[in-house]
Amino acid sequence: MSDFTRRQLGGLLGGASALALLGAAPQAWGQAPVRAKDGVVVIGMPLEPPVLDPNLNAASAVREITYQNIYESLTRIDSKGAIIPGLAESWTVSEDGQQFVFKLRAGVKYHDGEPCTADDVKFSLDRLSAPDSTAPGKSLYATIKSVDVVDPTTVRVTLKGPDAFFLYNVGIGDAAIMGRKSAATNGTKPIGTGPFMFKERKEGDSVTLVKAPTYRDPGSIKLNTLIFKIIKDPAAQVNALKAGDVDTIAGFQSPEQVNQIKADGRFTVVIGSTEGETILATNNAKKPMSDLRVRQAIAHAINREDLIAGENGFALPIGSHFPPHHPAYVDLTKTYPFDIAKAKKLLAEAGYPNGFEASLKLPPVGYAQRSGEIIVSQLGKIGIKLTITQLQWPQWLQEVFKDFNYDFTIVAHTEANDLDRYRRDGYYWGYNSQAFKDNWAAVVKEVDPAKRTELLKKAQKIIADDAVNGFLFQLVRVGVWNKNLMGMWDNSPTPAIDMTAVYWKV
Repeated sequence: MSDFTRRQLGGLLGGASALALLGAAPQAWGQAPVRAKDGVVVIGMPLEPPVLDPNLNAASAVREITYQNIYESLTRIDSKGAIIPGLAESWTVSEDGQQFVFKLRAGVKYHDGEPCTADDVKFSLDRLSAPDSTAPGKSLYATIKSVDVVDPTTVRVTLKGPDAFFLYNVGIGDAAIMGRKSAATNGTKPIGTGPFMFKERKEGDSVTLVKAPTYRDPGSIKLNTLIFKIIKDPAAQVNALKAGDVDTIAGFQSPEQVNQIKADGRFTVVIGSTEGETILATNNAKKPMSDLRVRQAIAHAINREDLIAGENGFALPIGSHFPPHHPAYVDLTKTYPFDIAKAKKLLAEAGYPNGFEASLKLPPVGYAQRSGEIIVSQLGKIGIKLTITQLQWPQWLQEVFKDFNYDFTIVAHTEANDLDRYRRDGYYWGYNSQAFKDNWAAVVKEVDPAKRTELLKKAQKIIADDAVNGFLFQLVRVGVWNKNLMGMWDNSPTPAIDMTAVYWKV
């Protein structure tokens, strides 16, 4: 974490350490809940996953439930964002950085009893990188040239060129290794190699996982049952937490309640970092947003202080699509400083002296709802009249993300290294910059960390100058859970509710 982020997060906590445990003096908890004795944890989920296969849908909720719990990948992203062994216990890299040989763990089985072998790795990576792949993360694996089975526990992956992010990309939820026999039905009946197996799903209510008897190291898993309880309303989430109906809430949605929760000795509250860049996503392919001057006007009209106040201070300002805790971060918040007069002048130059009308389609998450009202007010001051349309998550994914039927939306992009989205053709922002594409190609190929850092700084500046989106703030992670629940992640380096090291202190 950078010094900048430590200072910012420290400010959020009134000078306390950025990741310090918060709360009043411990109060008597009494007997641990009955479900603690049974090894059961109930996790409140603000969003329902459309499916349970990350190859079928981009929703972060899919990965939050399935990553490391149901599915595993070749490498693994730990709680600090480091790359560690996953299904591959080790690997070697050629001198030119274009060939990776992975040695798989022996004796790994899927939940249906089928062995997991190198053939499954080849199947999974081939499916991701195929020209006709429809996986949301397809472009992350476009550098794969071939995948060859050396023997049942050894796989050789050859790339088209060096890829600085390859080991990270094969460690995230998108790169889950799936069985050849079960992959086709993983959307509704997921089968993986992880420590928990799918039991049941109640549409609109919950997803239940149970400890998998097939897991290679059952003694390391201390929980027996995970219940992901869908609670969409932020107030209802807090009430469920206080009533003891849930033990933790994934992505705490009520920043205004944090101080009250901190004062309740039954809970642990931890403030950590996320990869969630929250943006006023803009349809660059649609008039009038296709005009740079219009986008610049919007950037000048955004007052981040008001937006962060709307999050009760639990956010960090950003001026580009990049997390402040990253070593390559550049503070570009002053690229287009808050200036109403300048914004109006740019709109007039673009041919819109009286502004224009546009839609703002919002997904059902707390930060988007809060920021939406503020953005409507802010852009209204320069004549841009926004009409809010409320969408459920499946509607948002279809209308905005897939069909590009929108003007503006507010959403947090929660995966690391996601600047690559700005070089994708046909992405929902409609942005097309050869300068960015060329720079990103250089980023991916650069193996020298210092040189790659400079290229990442340039990438941030290109999209900031182009005002591709309204860059609002970086979400911080407000972690809230029962104080007797141990092993929860402080930070959110990748979309995950990894319960593999969690246990009840009873």
